[in-house]
Amino acid sequence: MRTENAPQRQAAKTENGNHHFRFHRPHAHLHATFGNDWFALKAEAFARFFGTPVFLIVQSGIVVLWVGLNLSGVTAFDVYPFILLNLAFSLQSAYAAPLILLAQTRQADRDKAHAEADAQHREALALAAEQRQILAHEQSAAMFELLRQNTRLTEMTQQLTERIETLTRELHEKLGCAAG
Repeated sequence: MRTENAPQRQAAKTENGNHHFRFHRPHAHLHATFGNDWFALKAEAFARFFGTPVFLIVQSGIVVLWVGLNLSGVTAFDVYPFILLNLAFSLQSAYAAPLILLAQTRQADRDKAHAEADAQHREALALAAEQRQILAHEQSAAMFELLRQNTRLTEMTQQLTERIETLTRELHEKLGCAAG
């Protein structure tokens, strides 16, 4: 019965190199796009949010509301050429573009690292399969040799049995003649 618990077994697997992420470990530093601190996590979330339907719908709603309020005369904080709206879009683009490009670049780096780790894993699997195939071939050859030896021993046993029967018959004939 095992006395170690699951965390101990997992730690032993990790130490022995049998952990299923062992090929990804060298690339672990690439997982966080902007690092692991608070700002980095918020920046990554912000960059990812730009491509979502929610962002596009909310931004479109704000623009329609902005233009509608200014054209209808309800308010006049940004009249027709909408300079302030243009400035807001420029500011948004100035911050969004570098964050998105950085996120794409780092994601490409992570994808490349994962592809390399997967390639290493596939190579390890191919090597293990090749080793299993060689072992199976060796075991088959050994089994065939044992079968051949067994057949030879069976033939020898058959020959010796026939020889013993012949000798027994001859002995009985000689003893039978001598006793009669």
